[in-house]
Amino acid sequence: MRLRALLETDALGLRLLGGQDELDRTVRGVMTTDLRDPSRYLSGGELVLTGLAWRRTPEDSEPFVRLLAGAGVAGLAAGEAELGAIPDDLVGACARHRLPLFAVHETVAFASITEYVVRQVSGERAGDLAAVVDRHRRLMTSGPAGGGPEVVLDLLGTDLDMRAWVLSPTGRRIAGAGEPLSTGAGAALAAEHLAATRGGRRAPHRVALGGTTYSLFPVRVPGHAASPGGQAGELRERALSDWLLAVEADAGEWGAPRLDLLQGVTQLIAVERDRRDAARTVRRRLAQEILELVQSGAPPAEIAARLRVAAPVLLPGRGTAPHWQIVVARVDWDGEGESGAVAQSLLEEILVDPVAAGLESGDRIAVAHTGGEAIALVPMPAPDPTEEGAGAGGLQADVLLAAVRDPLTAGLADDGRLTLGVSAPVQSAEGLRGALEEARHARRVAAARPGRVCAAGHHELASHVLLLPFVPDDVRRAFTARLLDPLRDYDRRHRAELVPTLEAFLDCDGSWTRCAARLHLHVNTLRYRVGRIEQLTGRDLSRLEDKLDFFLALRMS
Repeated sequence: MRLRALLETDALGLRLLGGQDELDRTVRGVMTTDLRDPSRYLSGGELVLTGLAWRRTPEDSEPFVRLLAGAGVAGLAAGEAELGAIPDDLVGACARHRLPLFAVHETVAFASITEYVVRQVSGERAGDLAAVVDRHRRLMTSGPAGGGPEVVLDLLGTDLDMRAWVLSPTGRRIAGAGEPLSTGAGAALAAEHLAATRGGRRAPHRVALGGTTYSLFPVRVPGHAASPGGQAGELRERALSDWLLAVEADAGEWGAPRLDLLQGVTQLIAVERDRRDAARTVRRRLAQEILELVQSGAPPAEIAARLRVAAPVLLPGRGTAPHWQIVVARVDWDGEGESGAVAQSLLEEILVDPVAAGLESGDRIAVAHTGGEAIALVPMPAPDPTEEGAGAGGLQADVLLAAVRDPLTAGLADDGRLTLGVSAPVQSAEGLRGALEEARHARRVAAARPGRVCAAGHHELASHVLLLPFVPDDVRRAFTARLLDPLRDYDRRHRAELVPTLEAFLDCDGSWTRCAARLHLHVNTLRYRVGRIEQLTGRDLSRLEDKLDFFLALRMS
C-alpha cells in the first residue's frame, strides 16, 4: 500500500504534518515503539507508530528521526494523547530528513492503524493475519504476563499451522510450541545458522535436516553494541550472541506478508530476550564484586560476606552454597586480540544444562568479565544423600563442551578460538583465589591444544597431560618419529597392525592375557608382534622407561 492511502481512510483520522511529496512511498509493515533507538528492530518500509514517551527534551527528536530515516522507514505517525499537539522540534526534524509525519488523534487506537495496514499489505488471508498481529500486539504491551515466547510460538501453530522453536546459539531449546526437536537437531540447526551468518548469507537461512526443511531467522540482541573490529567484528559477535527462530517450513515459498509477520515475531522474542538479559545484570554484578575482592587480596571474611549475599540469588530457597567452582573462558580472534563480552555471553550459555529449556534455566549462573577473560562463579548445592553420586566431582571440562562444540566451532569459523578452564570445587572463601588461579592455568593448558574449541580441567594439572601441550612441535615430531615411524613403515608394507597392538598392550598395563583377549589374538601371536616392535625400535617393553616413552609418543602423535 502507499502512504497516501492512510489519509484517504477517514476512520483512521490521521493528519499530515509534513512530507507531502513523499506520500507515494510503499508501506510494507507497521511497528509500534517508544524506544529511543528502535533501529535494530526495523528492516525498512515500516510505518512507525509512537506515543512519544521517548521524548524527554526537544533535543531528542533529531537523533530519533535520524535513526528512523537511516533504517528506511516509510513514515512516522505520532500520537497526540501524551503531549497534545505534536512538538515543533519533531516536525522540523522530519522535514530535514524528508520523513513523512502524521498526527494520530487521541481517540484513535494504534491497534486500529496496525490492523488496517496489515490488511492492506497482506496478500494472504487478511483476517487471520490481522488477528495474529493484534494478539502479538497485546502480548507485547502486557509485559511478562503476556506469556512470553511460548505463547507467541503457539499462536504461529494455531493460526498459521507453523511449528517453530527459539534456540540459543548452541542449539539449546529456549521456547517452542508442540513437540520438541529431535535429539541433536537443535545443535545441528544452530551450527548451520552460525555458519550462514559468519558467511554473510542473507536471512532467513533455509536448511534441510533429516528430510525436513527449516527456515532460520536471527533474533537480534537488543542494544547490541558495535565491536572494536568494525563491521566484520560486529558480524561474528552477533553470530555468537543471537538467538534464532527455527520454523519447520520453507521460507522460499512464502510471500512478503508472511515473511514480514515472521520478522515481527522475532522482534517480539527479542523483547523477551531483553528482559532475560536485564535479569542477568544482578548476577553479573555479584560475580564482578566477588571477583574484584578475590583478585585484590581482600580478607576471607569480607569475601565470605559477599558469598552469603550471592547464594540466595543464585540458589533460591537452598540457603548457602557449601561449594563453589570457578570457570574461566577466553575468546581470541586471529590478529585482533580477545573479546571478553563474547566470552561472557558464551560462558553463560555453556554453563546451562544443555537439556534445560526455557528462559529461567540460567538463573544460577553468575559470569563477570575482566579484560579478555570471562569468569564464572558457580554455586554447588550440598549433595542430596538420597541421590547416588549427587554433587560428586562438580563440573567437568569435557562434559561442558560436549553438547556445544560443533555449533560453536561453526560460529568461530576460521578466525576465532574458545578456550576454557575449570577449577576444583572449594568449600570456603579462602579457597577462591586458588581456584581462580587453577582455572586460569587449566585454560592455558587448553589454549596449547589444537582446535577451535578446547577445555581443560583441574584434574589434568597433576598429570602428564599438563606437560604435553607445551612440548615444541619440532621436538614432538622428532620424538614420535624416532619411536613410531619404524612401526608405521612396517605396518604399511606388511599390514601387521603393530601400532594398534602397541596401543592395546599399553592400555592393558602390559597384561598378555587381557591384551590378547581385547585384540582377539592368541597369546603367542601377541608375543610375536611385541617382539617385532622391540626388534624394530631397539626398545624393551618389559622396562618401565621404554613403556613410558612409547606411551608419550602415542599421546603426542
